[in-house]
Amino acid sequence: VQLQASGGGMVQPGGSLQLSCVVSGSPFSWNALGWYRQAPGKQRALVARMTTGGTTMYGDSMKGRFTVSRKGNSTVYLQMNSLQPEDAAKYYCSLGDVYTDYYWGQGTLVTVSS
Repeated sequence: VQLQASGGGMVQPGGSLQLSCVVSGSPFSWNALGWYRQAPGKQRALVARMTTGGTTMYGDSMKGRFTVSRKGNSTVYLQMNSLQPEDAAKYYCSLGDVYTDYYWGQGTLVTVSS
């Protein structure tokens, strides 16, 4: 299983970025694709997940600013708006079932700075 994330970069506060992740070799016909982030010195935290059925889940500080979407069973996107310095982190895409994530991508770095 491979998860290839892209779209990270540097943005000014208030700016936007869209992350993408393409999954290949998934053993699941029905799955949850999602995003987590980890800042230096902090634990990995949920950003957003979306199941094949369309159910979404967001981390508390992302609601209203971030939107997760997917294209079929193999591509997941994360649209991030109104980015703030506290959103800076390495963002990882994930693949799992409705309860648990089993596979992770290599991460893409998001920097928010003026």
